[in-house]
Amino acid sequence: MSVDLDFFRANGYVVVPSRIPEALLDDAVDAIWKFGELDPDDPQTWYRTPKRTNGLPELNGAGMVELYHHPALWATRQWPDVHATFSALWQTEALWVSIDRCNFNPPNRGDATFEGFIHWDIDTSVKPLPFGMQGFLSLSDCPAGSGGFQCVPALYAQLDEWIASQPTDRDPFRPDLAGFDVVDVPTRRGDLLVWNSLLPHGTSANTSSAPRLAQYLSMAPARPEDAATRDWRIDAWLHRKAPEGDAFPGDPRRWERLHGTTAALTPLGRKLLGLDAWQGEIADDRAEPYDAKEGRRRGAPGFAR
Repeated sequence: MSVDLDFFRANGYVVVPSRIPEALLDDAVDAIWKFGELDPDDPQTWYRTPKRTNGLPELNGAGMVELYHHPALWATRQWPDVHATFSALWQTEALWVSIDRCNFNPPNRGDATFEGFIHWDIDTSVKPLPFGMQGFLSLSDCPAGSGGFQCVPALYAQLDEWIASQPTDRDPFRPDLAGFDVVDVPTRRGDLLVWNSLLPHGTSANTSSAPRLAQYLSMAPARPEDAATRDWRIDAWLHRKAPEGDAFPGDPRRWERLHGTTAALTPLGRKLLGLDAWQGEIADDRAEPYDAKEGRRRGAPGFAR
C-alpha cells in the first residue's frame, strides 16, 4: 500500500484508494439508507430531523448517522488495505480500529440548509499539542461542493506560530480563519481520507444534487495495558453499543441493540478490536464461539425486520 507520507506531513491529510470491493461498499451504503429509513428515490425522506441534538453544536445538521456496528461497517474496518494505510502512517501494525459512525449529508434546499464548519476535535490549548489521526471512507463520489471534507492546510502548517499569536482566551476547538483559505478536498467512492487531528477540518455545504455518504474510520496504536478501554471496546462490539459523550447522542430507537447482528471478525479484525494479541499479549476468549453469546445469530441479515 503506497501512502504519500511527505504530503501527509506537509498538509496534514492524505487520500489513499482503499481497494475495498464494490460489493462491500454497496453493503455499507445500503446499511445507511435502511438504518436512516431513507429512500434513494424519494428526496423528501432525506431531510428528517434527528430526534436527539448533538452536544457539539456544529455537528447538528451535518448529517451524522448514529450507526456503529452493522456488519457492513466492520467489514470495511477490517479490510487489509485499510489497516495497511494506517500502519504506514503510524509505522506499526499493532493498531486498534475506531468504533465510529457514518455521515449522510443531503443537498441543501430552501428549508434545510447546512453551511458547513471548521473545527478541531482535540483541545489545541494543551501543551504539548496532542497527536492523533482521524479518517473516513468515502462511500460516494464527492467532488468539490458535494458536502464532503474541507480543511485548512495553511493553518496546520504554521499552527505553533499561529497559536502563539492568538489571544489567551481563544476557542481551542474553533479557529479564527482570518487570512486562511478553506480547501475543499474531493474524494472518489472507495477513497480513504486520513488527517492529523491538528488539522482544522470539517464538513462542507452540499450544493450538489446528490447526498454525500461516508463512514468515519480511523486507527491508533493498540493499548492492551488499558484494560478498561479494551473491555469497553469488546463489550460495545459484542452488544452493539454506541460510544458515549457529548458528540455521540446515540440512536433513541436503540435499533442496533434491539435488531442488529454482532459482526463476525476475521483474524485481523479480532486484533483490531482488541480480542486477540498483536505482540505476545494474552488473547481474549470472550467471543468464542460468537454464536453462544448474546446478540449473535448465525446467518442473520444486518437488521432484523
